[in-house]
Amino acid sequence: MSSSFRAPPVRSSDEIDFVALSKFLSRQKKLLLFITLGCGLIAVCYAFLATPTYKISAVLRPAAINDLDALNRSEVYQLPPVDALLKVGAALESYETRLAFFRANQKLFEPFVRPGQTLEQSFEAFNRNSIHLILPDTDRKNSLTTFVKLEMSYPKGIDGVAILNGFVDYAIGIEREQISADLDVIVKNRINELKGRFDSARSNYEVEKEAKIASLWENDLLKRAQLQDELKALRSQLKSLRNDRIALLNEAIGIAKSLGIQRPTTPFSLGESGNAGASSVMRTEVNNQQVPLFFMGVEALNAELVALKQRKSDDFTDPRVAQIAKELQLLVSNREVEVLSARENEDIFLAGVQPLRAEMARLSSLNIDMAGLKLVTVDQQALEPLVAASPNRLLVVLLGLLGGAVLALCIALLRYAIAASRDKAKEGSPGSPVPRLNANVCIDELPAQQHAIQPIQK
Repeated sequence: MSSSFRAPPVRSSDEIDFVALSKFLSRQKKLLLFITLGCGLIAVCYAFLATPTYKISAVLRPAAINDLDALNRSEVYQLPPVDALLKVGAALESYETRLAFFRANQKLFEPFVRPGQTLEQSFEAFNRNSIHLILPDTDRKNSLTTFVKLEMSYPKGIDGVAILNGFVDYAIGIEREQISADLDVIVKNRINELKGRFDSARSNYEVEKEAKIASLWENDLLKRAQLQDELKALRSQLKSLRNDRIALLNEAIGIAKSLGIQRPTTPFSLGESGNAGASSVMRTEVNNQQVPLFFMGVEALNAELVALKQRKSDDFTDPRVAQIAKELQLLVSNREVEVLSARENEDIFLAGVQPLRAEMARLSSLNIDMAGLKLVTVDQQALEPLVAASPNRLLVVLLGLLGGAVLALCIALLRYAIAASRDKAKEGSPGSPVPRLNANVCIDELPAQQHAIQPIQK
């Protein structure tokens, strides 16, 4: 009678026997637990012995419009709130500003100074690792996101709150001083520009004044010369007229003598002089022709001739001579030139400088309280943190346990692989015994390493 049996499935040499592996791991549970707890203990030591690191932050937002109203209304320096925030943010990010604050507050930074390092080297480590500036996303044009955030990480034993808040105040103060200096320079330059324009207007006025005085003197000189020429010509004319009159009188005297006219008469009277016996008759003579001069008679003509010869000046005979004399007398002095020369405060006569004066007075009296100028709003000051940012003890312990478990499992798998490879090497050797199957034992219940099947004898 032959026994029947089921042939076991053929397994590849690369397949893993999970049953054997689980049994092997169960036998290695102490090792796994020891490694896991050891790594967890290391993590606990690190979590409680490592120096805690704290993280704080300060948030700045744009100031209100009325805080910068006095500066913007000066019409000299325009600074919108967003630009003021950007200026302060640039100061917070500036290497020079940070280094200046580091040098000015060395007591606060003593823990950052390492032996053998210069002050600049110690600051470089702090600036690179401890403080960071965060700006909003510029692509988003939402006014609610306009802010500047400054974060600082520091180990235990350092007054990080004082450092961060002090640095924020220092940067705001530096920027305020810079704006004040810029404002002073702008105001001085504007005043100097206005003074230059005012001086230019004064120079133009002086040039125009001198030109006007010279023009007035020139006009007076020309008019005086013209009047003198006219007076000279008029006197010459009057003298010629007097000479002509003398010649005319001499001629008339000769005619009057020849006619025997001694006294003034008329042509009609001269014709009736022969009728002496006639009765007295009153006659009226109407004649529209000029009576010849010799009818004046010798006596009258001689009297006029003598007077003309004795005359020393003919000026009184023409009123124009007196008018010319009057005008010449007025030209002796020019009152307009005297008034222009006697001006003491000539600035009040400058044309078009009143706006310049007003602007200069406004800029000179410009008084902006820069000490009270609020450039930004400190939306969040740095506060003392309640817990350390790192290390996170719970997370470190959990990660340590997890890492220990993974490490223990890797070690166990490595040991299993080594043991399996040794067993295979022993099974493949020539002198290794071949296990036999019992007829009463099912083939499926055989161990995994006893796969060779022998026939059963009857």
